[in-house]
Amino acid sequence: MKAPHILLAILSFVSVNCQPKNTANEKSEATAKVEIPEKINLSQKEMQELETAYFASGCFWCVEAIFESVKGVKEVVSGYSGGPEQNPTYEQVAYGRTRHAEAVEVYYDPEIISFQKLVQVFFGSHDPTSLNRQGPDRGAQYRSIAFYKNADEKKLIQDYIDLLVSNNAYDRPIVTEVTKFDTFWKAEEYHQDFERKNPNNSYVRAVSIPRLNRFKENFKDYLKENAH
Repeated sequence: MKAPHILLAILSFVSVNCQPKNTANEKSEATAKVEIPEKINLSQKEMQELETAYFASGCFWCVEAIFESVKGVKEVVSGYSGGPEQNPTYEQVAYGRTRHAEAVEVYYDPEIISFQKLVQVFFGSHDPTSLNRQGPDRGAQYRSIAFYKNADEKKLIQDYIDLLVSNNAYDRPIVTEVTKFDTFWKAEEYHQDFERKNPNNSYVRAVSIPRLNRFKENFKDYLKENAH
C-alpha cells in the first residue's frame, strides 16, 4: 500500500487479533499513550437533530475511538450491521455465526464536518485492500464496509474510491463493500466507549491506541481541539 501526496493521509493500519476480546483491565508492556476527548452525553433530542453515518473497518473499539476524535462528530456507537440476522450478539458476530460486521454509528453535525470528509476518515484509518480482515483480525465480521443511506452518499463513496484508484493509492485492489444501509444493532453496553473506559486493557494498549495515534498524526486538521 502506498500514499500519494495528492491524497489525504492514506495509510496502512495493522492490528493484532482481538477475538475473543478480554473485557478486563489488564496491564501491558505497551507504552502507547493517547488523549481521548472528554465524553459529552447527548440527550435523545440532540441526537435526533444530527446526521448519521455507518462504517465497518475492523474491531469496533478502534473505529469508535477514531471517529470520536474527529471534530463535528458528537457521538459514536459500537454495534453490528451488514447482515440479515435480528438482534445479533457479540458472541455470534465475533465468531462468524452471522453475516454482520462489527460497525459504528456516527452522529455528526454536517455544518462542521461533511459526509465526504467522514469517508476520507474511514479510508484513511484502515486498510481497504485487506479482504475480510484487518491485520490478524480475520473473518468477514472484520471486513471493510462503507454504508450509504441514499444515492448522494453512494456517489460520494464511489467517487472517492475512484479517486484513490486513479491515483494508484494502493498496490492492491480496494475490496471495501459499498452497501445500502439497512439496520444497525447496538452492541452490548460494555463495548461502548471501551477504549475510554479500559485504557490499560492489553488489546487497547497494543492495538487500539497505536492505531488511533497513527490516525491523529496524519489527520491533524480533522481533530477536535482536545484530541491533539
